[in-house]
Amino acid sequence: MRPSDRDPPPPGVCKSLISISQTNNINEREETMSPIKSVAFAHGIWADGSCFAKVMTPLRAEGYEVIASQHALDDFQADVDCTIRTFAQVPGPILLVGHSYGGAVITAAGNDDRVAGLVFINALGPDETETLQGQQDKFPKTNVFKSIKVEDGRVWMLPEGIEYFAGDLPEEEQQLVWATASPPAATLFGAKIESPAWRDKPCWNIVGTNDQAVHPDLERAAAKRMNGKITEVASSHVPMLSHPDVVLDVIRDACSSL
Repeated sequence: MRPSDRDPPPPGVCKSLISISQTNNINEREETMSPIKSVAFAHGIWADGSCFAKVMTPLRAEGYEVIASQHALDDFQADVDCTIRTFAQVPGPILLVGHSYGGAVITAAGNDDRVAGLVFINALGPDETETLQGQQDKFPKTNVFKSIKVEDGRVWMLPEGIEYFAGDLPEEEQQLVWATASPPAATLFGAKIESPAWRDKPCWNIVGTNDQAVHPDLERAAAKRMNGKITEVASSHVPMLSHPDVVLDVIRDACSSL
């Protein structure tokens, strides 16, 4: 008798078909997955690595390795070196993300061969002719720097300055940010960078249109000369805390584009 067309195929054929299907699915995933395995973060002044917690947690859930430098804000080169040391703790290639002063840090640290691209969040990004302070001096002084004091060689944010730094956060969260703010050395912004990494590596830039710490026009100008992909958000100086979904989307876009 001729087997019916509706009869199931022999077991061996089923296993072969399943195996082929699974292999094809794996190959498709491998083709669509980003080559970026890790995202490293460099914080700014009046902060530490935990300021990225709202974006690090979702990235880990999506399968990325994440790590944040805990640099001391004592010396610019020491902060750069601290950031570079984190690279050995995660697989490459790496997307390097910097916030505020951390943008200057990644401008130097990003020259490392393990770094594939750079994300600047409300950040500085000086060139070889500028000190960190010199880049800021080209733009109007922001309100947060009218609410500081220099004491014991450090720059302290006064309590009233937190509304200019993180004014779009709930009051309790603002006060926590102020209470944990790490004050930078007063000499920190005199540093220069010999070879800005953004000249050679692709960049993504987030501009906080309500930023009262780093001037939004500085952020735009820096992004333009980097030829960066710009995302603007109606945010204070800390969009990774107040608008983490926006920051996550930029990081995801960068990872998928590299």
